[in-house]
Amino acid sequence: MSPDTELRFTRTTGHTGAAGVTRTRYATSSTSTALAVQGIRSWRRVRAGAVAAWSAVRHTLTPAGWLLVAGVAFGLGLGLAFGWLEFVAGGVIAAVLLLLSVPFLFSARSYDVDLTLGHDRVVAGTQVAGILSVVNIGRGITLPGRIDIPVGEGLVDVYVPMLRHDHRHEEQVVVPTHRRGVIQVGPARTVRGDPLGILRREAAWEDVHTLYVHPVTTPLLSTSAGFIRDLEGSASRTVVDADISFHAIRAYVPGDAQRQVHWKSTAKTGTLMVRQYEETRRSRMVIALATAEHEYATEEEFELAVSTAASIGVRGIRDGRDVDVVTGGIVPEFVRTNVRTIRELTTISARTLLDDLSGVETGPRVSPLGDVTSLAAETHPDASIAFLVCGSTQTARAIQAAALAFPSDVGVCAIVCNPEAEPAMRRLGSMTVLSVGLLDDVRQLLSRGAQT
Repeated sequence: MSPDTELRFTRTTGHTGAAGVTRTRYATSSTSTALAVQGIRSWRRVRAGAVAAWSAVRHTLTPAGWLLVAGVAFGLGLGLAFGWLEFVAGGVIAAVLLLLSVPFLFSARSYDVDLTLGHDRVVAGTQVAGILSVVNIGRGITLPGRIDIPVGEGLVDVYVPMLRHDHRHEEQVVVPTHRRGVIQVGPARTVRGDPLGILRREAAWEDVHTLYVHPVTTPLLSTSAGFIRDLEGSASRTVVDADISFHAIRAYVPGDAQRQVHWKSTAKTGTLMVRQYEETRRSRMVIALATAEHEYATEEEFELAVSTAASIGVRGIRDGRDVDVVTGGIVPEFVRTNVRTIRELTTISARTLLDDLSGVETGPRVSPLGDVTSLAAETHPDASIAFLVCGSTQTARAIQAAALAFPSDVGVCAIVCNPEAEPAMRRLGSMTVLSVGLLDDVRQLLSRGAQT
């Protein structure tokens, strides 16, 4: 390379200000190098512009629009090449339709959309009304358009008329809540398009609302009375050395606390005697909800089971009990051995419990009820009463095996949900089994009390 064309760089460094900013400038005497750099920059800008233009065209043209583009290309190309007037006429008509559809895409971003829901938590079957407010923030008049609002897996379309500058249009939006679940409402999308559906342009907003559709519940009697109180009526058979409920007196054993010495009995017998107590347990309720697909015959059974668990849990929380609601956890597909996993729902308040129950669903790879009860008994050894809620596919042997996971001093009640069954109550060993066909059957059976 000759000295005239050799690439030379000159670096000039200077410091300005207290911060010591360094500026570097490169100079070259090679004209070819400068042209090459400029060409690379231009090519990058052209490529970025082409990619952006292709993305805009790809998202704007509908299937009908692509058909017209193909008609223009083949019609004019073949018509002009072979002199076929019919193909030329078809291509011209397709081009005219494309050009006439372009003005309908203007002012796609001229709207300011605000969606407000009346409630963020409702009971299944209750409609939720929302207000969609659209304001024209553009400089001119906007043509009529449409706004799409995704509601879960569905879509609500709202027609927006022609609006002048700074004018507002409000429309009431009704969100159907036929089934329990967690519904995402939004984001709203402005849709601009021609009447023939050739071109389409969308603009989305980030406003997303989460709507909790709670399961239907029934009011139950206080858990301090009725059948639930009867299950906990028997005293604890666990004897401890220090508690509140006095039980008996026994001989002193080295290591016993001196404050437990019963001095009157010691004076009579001449031997140190100490007190014994029955263990006092705080009232803790465990509700195990089966969530495996094979544990329910129909979807109606599962919805009844969720409503039953929600009704009992809400009543227990309002009565000040310690309530734990557990369901089967999802077992990963790559696990080959038997794995037990549970999911504990949030029971800080009745609302948090209903929020979690709104999203509970059945699954194929979920721990069965037997594994759920065994883990729940290990996790909550201080439980005093347990409810097992399942479907009609559970056999008596499976229910009894699940109940045996709890200690003998824990009252266990199994609730079998079957919309086609008559309400009934029966004993299965030391466990009580309730058969319910309607949600009201739960209230009636639990309110019978000790006389049943």
